[in-house]
Amino acid sequence: MNIMDFNVKKLAADAGTFLSRAVQFTEEKLGQAEKTELDAHLENLLSKAECTKIWTEKIMKQTEVLLQPNPNARIEEFVYEKLDRKAPSRINNPELLGQYMIDAGTEFGPGTAYGNALIKCGETQKRIGTADRELIQTSALNFLTPLRNFIEGDYKTIAKERKLLQNKRLDLDAAKTRLKKAKAAETRASQLNSARLEGDNIMSEQELRITQSEFDRQAEITRLLLEGISSTHAHHLRCLNDFVEAQMTYYAQCYQYMLDLQKQLGRCFPSNYCNNNQTSVAPAPSASSNVIGSSALSSTSGLVITSPSNLIDLKECSGSRKARVLYDYDAANSSELSLLADEVITVFSVVGMDSDWLMGERGNQKGRVPITYLELLN
Repeated sequence: MNIMDFNVKKLAADAGTFLSRAVQFTEEKLGQAEKTELDAHLENLLSKAECTKIWTEKIMKQTEVLLQPNPNARIEEFVYEKLDRKAPSRINNPELLGQYMIDAGTEFGPGTAYGNALIKCGETQKRIGTADRELIQTSALNFLTPLRNFIEGDYKTIAKERKLLQNKRLDLDAAKTRLKKAKAAETRASQLNSARLEGDNIMSEQELRITQSEFDRQAEITRLLLEGISSTHAHHLRCLNDFVEAQMTYYAQCYQYMLDLQKQLGRCFPSNYCNNNQTSVAPAPSASSNVIGSSALSSTSGLVITSPSNLIDLKECSGSRKARVLYDYDAANSSELSLLADEVITVFSVVGMDSDWLMGERGNQKGRVPITYLELLN
């Protein structure tokens, strides 16, 4: 047989099948043909797969936005990924801010209060930038990649088999329609060309059995693939747990970095402001207390201003006085006394002590306390 003749015959057969499916589909839409309904279990599986696909795409895209807010950077990374090339490393926003702060602090002079504070803040911002980079890398590997693999791999296979199932159903319903028409024609003309009509019926019944068998087999294949969605959910649950752990590590690192920075700056600000005889702005409450719902946070909605006269009263008071603690304070060494916001302690001055400190007493505990963390009580 000529190969070209074979190709032409195959092309004609494929065209005939496509036309038959198109006619069946159109008649179903117009309500002129019956449609074989899938069983309820298979329909539920198809609905679950479609729902999983839609929400996986949304979660994946929004996670990408969370990790990389810059849309241009996301597009660039997407292009490099499609080209199977590694995107060039770029400095992130915290790292860039940190570098600016360090450069400014160096320019102003590390020996100055402001320059030294800028350098400390800059170093902390760069540490946060490094932690941010690690969060992106870990999340991309353990969370985004599995989600993307499902969308571009497993679900594409499901969609392909689902489309094939749809075609097999159209073939089955088209065969049912042809058999129904053949039987109707046989009834109308039972005496005329009865042998030929009987032969048409036999061919239609054979075709129906074949298409029914193919449809059933494809339905089983599709069902087995769809039942794997439950395993996909279990896998994505583990990936979600990895993502949460990565975020937890990142925020814990950032919290510790800022806590350390606050302690460093907290010991610098009071001295700086008091020596300049300016209004003293007390540092924010120590993060060593509960981050959310601490008494320090609940009692203050912003920065608390302590008047210079109050500081003078605290420093020049004779004997001991009661004072309320404004913010939590962690002792830097054994000579200092740790404080809790809203507690009341006894304070008194000691000859020769630094002007920014008083001696504090709580029960049997004594130690230096920063004056700007206190409010003198009448």
